[in-house]
Amino acid sequence: MKFTKTNIAGVDLIELETHEDNRGFFARSFCVDELGDNGHDFAVHQANLSFNHHAGTLRGMHYQAAPVGDPKIVRCIAGRIFDVVIDLRAGSPTYCQWTGAELSAQNRKSFIIPEGCAHGFITLDDNSEVMYLMGAPFEANLAAGVRWNDPAFAIDWPITPSLINDRDANYPDYERQE
Repeated sequence: MKFTKTNIAGVDLIELETHEDNRGFFARSFCVDELGDNGHDFAVHQANLSFNHHAGTLRGMHYQAAPVGDPKIVRCIAGRIFDVVIDLRAGSPTYCQWTGAELSAQNRKSFIIPEGCAHGFITLDDNSEVMYLMGAPFEANLAAGVRWNDPAFAIDWPITPSLINDRDANYPDYERQE
């Protein structure tokens, strides 16, 4: 696994290191030791899938509030998405900054996202599927989010959403915590 730092503290883009032969390839996609060697203490508590029928579907920007944050590893296993992470950790040197990358079944890249960051994506292909390895169990009473187009973050989305649910479209403007 190859870890590339992003502009957000603690968010890395992970690429597979493949071992190829005439059959295809083999690659490690999750390893507690390699994560730890790259500064990520991560244990899987659950795995989730998100299937999306149509390109232009936006999901996010979600996070789980303290005291049970939701670190995650996100990989697109069918189709393509533009994946976005926003740093909501007050006191972080990258507070209120965002990073984004195309994740696809073809490039096999993933993001590791620490707790305290909001996450979301827009699908770039029909029938896109996203797999999440979650570092904490889901707690519905701690589920929260920020609006995908909030000017506080000025995310540069590659396309305009054509499908978004009411909750994600109507989060209030984010109020910075200094």
